Amino acid sequence: MQRSKIVAIVTGAISIILAIAYLLLVQLLDFRGEMLPAPTDTGALPHIEHIA
Repeated sequence: MQRSKIVAIVTGAISIILAIAYLLLVQLLDFRGEMLPAPTDTGALPHIEHIA
């Protein structure tokens, strides 16, 4: 009984630590600002012609 109680406390503590780390990571990524799409520079791509 004592060992199972210790295992439950340790796994609960690990779960709480992972949850807090995840929330901190999300806040850090959100703090960087608005996500912008990648630039679409069509001049850098080779021109492909369609043959009908």
